[in-house]
Amino acid sequence: MRKLPLVARLAGYRLEHATGRRPQLPVNLTVSVTYSCPSRCATCDIWQKKVDDLSVDEYGRVFPTLERVPVWVTLSGGDQFLRADLDEIVRLVVTQIDPSIVNIPMNGVVTERIFQLLPRIAHHTAGKQLVLNLSVDEIGEAHDRIRGAERNFEKLRLAAGLIHDLKKTYPHVVLGVHTVISKLNVHRIPDIEREARAIFRPDSYIAEVAENRVELGTMDRDITPSVEDFRRATAHLTNVIRQSRSTHPVARLVESLRLEYYELAARVLEEKRQVIDCYAGWASAQLAPDGNVWGCCVRAESVGNVREHGYDFRRVWFGAEADRFRASVKAHACACPLANASYTNLLLDAPSLSRVTGHLAGL
Repeated sequence: MRKLPLVARLAGYRLEHATGRRPQLPVNLTVSVTYSCPSRCATCDIWQKKVDDLSVDEYGRVFPTLERVPVWVTLSGGDQFLRADLDEIVRLVVTQIDPSIVNIPMNGVVTERIFQLLPRIAHHTAGKQLVLNLSVDEIGEAHDRIRGAERNFEKLRLAAGLIHDLKKTYPHVVLGVHTVISKLNVHRIPDIEREARAIFRPDSYIAEVAENRVELGTMDRDITPSVEDFRRATAHLTNVIRQSRSTHPVARLVESLRLEYYELAARVLEEKRQVIDCYAGWASAQLAPDGNVWGCCVRAESVGNVREHGYDFRRVWFGAEADRFRASVKAHACACPLANASYTNLLLDAPSLSRVTGHLAGL
C-alpha cells in the first residue's frame, strides 16, 4: 500500500481525535523486542519481566498488517541485542513496514553481539535513516553505577567507534547520545553533556526526564527530579542547541523537536496535566514483546494481543478496548512527559508545529 503524504496523515489524526471517527494506523510505532536485559539500572526494572517474545516468523505476520503506515519505528528493549535475530527483525521492519526512520536506543553492553549484528542492520536500513542512540547517564564509573553494569562506559566507547566506522560506508547512519535526567544526575547535566560530546562525537545529544512507567516497573521509584532542577538542566541543553545547530537533517529535526519537548515536559511535570492534546492510541503505539498492543508505554495497558487476533494489528487497533483507551486519553485521564509520544503530539499541535518549523529553519 502506498503511503499517504505525512501532512495528510497528521491532518487525519487531528480530525479523528476531534470527532471520534475511526482512527488510522499509527505513524509512530515502537516495537519492544524483549524485556531481557543484562543491566540493572537505578531508573528501570524492566529486566524483571519474563514473557514469551514474539519470533521473527510472528513479526513477519504482524508487520504487513500495519500497511506500511508507520514513518518512525523505534526498536526498544530490554536490550535488543540479546536477540541474535535482531538483524532479521530490522530487515522485516524495512521491507514490510517501510518507515523513513528506524531508531534503536543502545546500552552498549553486549559488545560481541553488537559488532556482529550492527553492520548487518546498517546494510538492511540503507535508503532509510538509521538513528543509533547510545544511552549515557553519567561519565566513566559513575555511569556504570547508575546503569548497574560493569565496564559499561568502556563498552559504549567501543560501540561508538564501530558506529563511526559504519558511517564511513553508510551515510544514512546517525549517531546520537541520549541521557535520562533523574535525581541521580540532574545537577551534572552540563558536565555530562560536554564530556559525552567530546568522547562520543555524536551527531546529536538529547535527554529526557526519568519518569514512573508501568512498562519499566518504576511506578514506586523516586527518580524524577524536581521541576526546578529539570528546568536548569534543560536550559543548558537548550542553549547548547541554539548555539551550535547540527547540519545533519535528521539530527537537526530531533534538536528542533527537543527545543519544544524540554519546555513541554517541564510544564507537564509542573502542572500535572496534558498541556497539549495527546495522540497516544491514534498516531503512536507500542507492540510489546509478548504481542500485546499498547497506546503508550507509560500506562502499558493492553488493548489486545496480536497472537489472539490472527497476528492482525488492525483488528486490535480498531477494536473496542483500543477505543476505550483513546477515550480516556482524550478525556485527559493521564498526563506524562514521554519523549517519544511527545514528538508526535508536538507535530499535531499547530502552535508547537509552527515553532518546530521555525527551529528547523534556524529562526
